[in-house]
Amino acid sequence: MPSVEQPPEPWQSFFAEVDSRLTENVELHCCGGFVVTLLYGVVRTTNDIDFLGVVPNIGQELTDIGGKGSALHREHKVYLDAVNVATPPENYEDRLVPMYPGSWRHLRLLSLEAHDLALSKLERNSDKDREDVQQLVRAGISHQRC
Repeated sequence: MPSVEQPPEPWQSFFAEVDSRLTENVELHCCGGFVVTLLYGVVRTTNDIDFLGVVPNIGQELTDIGGKGSALHREHKVYLDAVNVATPPENYEDRLVPMYPGSWRHLRLLSLEAHDLALSKLERNSDKDREDVQQLVRAGISHQRC
């Protein structure tokens, strides 16, 4: 698993701007291609940050700030996307993996652990999700504890 202190551009600038607009601490529970590529090192492209949950529950505020069609999306060409088609495994919150800890003042990114990510992708069962799981397996991610 890659060990990086800051995400690459355009993600770093995007998250810095999202963080600057937050007035309280926020945990974003990330999943999808963003996690597959930036945390687990699978080579593929993505331009969104899928998230399952937000603590506190300010998902609408976050998508207003950085969702599809927002000013930040137009500027950075990446966006936040609240996922409502994936069902995370039971108690997934207990296994969340920090991403880029300490990078921002208010924003904290947490991702699904590799096994939980694979289960949530298989549950949705799209071609892209099955390919992501196959890539995680090829990379050996499914055999290690994150």
